[in-house]
Amino acid sequence: MKVRSIDHVQLAMPPGREADARAFYSGLLGIPELPKPPNLAARGGCWFERGALKIHFGVEKSFSPARKAHPALIVEDLATLADTLRREGYRVVDDEPLEGYDRIYTDDPFGNRIELMEPRRAWTGSR
Repeated sequence: MKVRSIDHVQLAMPPGREADARAFYSGLLGIPELPKPPNLAARGGCWFERGALKIHFGVEKSFSPARKAHPALIVEDLATLADTLRREGYRVVDDEPLEGYDRIYTDDPFGNRIELMEPRRAWTGSR
């Protein structure tokens, strides 16, 4: 028996803030929202999915943001995304270099830490 993959990441959010989640995850990050199954929708929260990328939100009445634990998302055009986040009022933080990646941290509307990473292209010697 062995673990084969991750199906989804679940983050917590405060009650009644689904519109904020949609604006950030779908609006800014471009991850489409997928309707929750009816038996789970009554609990609140929302799901964002594109292919293997799955981020689900569950509502916590006594919500406390994840300040250290975080998902790391691979993105395209990190510089433009960072500028967009700043323009929309989100904090963007550079961190120590990680070989092969440009990366930043931001906080979602609830204060959950989110890492955004873009693989660096290897120089091939030709253009």
